[in-house]
Amino acid sequence: MMAKVTLLYFASLRDAAGASSETLETAAPDLSALYGEARSRHGFALPVERLRVAVDGAFARWEDAVRDGAEIAFIPPVSGG
Repeated sequence: MMAKVTLLYFASLRDAAGASSETLETAAPDLSALYGEARSRHGFALPVERLRVAVDGAFARWEDAVRDGAEIAFIPPVSGG
């Protein structure tokens, strides 16, 4: 089943994608698989284990199902002091 979602990218992911967001249709069963699709499309260097994921503004688990209409943020580690 296809779901239309909006993906939000931050920091190094935004740089690699060349955009801060995109809307797409996906058949990915869970958030981990969805990140895998985005990673292969944009060449993201970071593995899923290094990221956090949020759905509609709340942190989520990678094994959560992709929901139609969701806004999904992939959040890389933040460095700083």
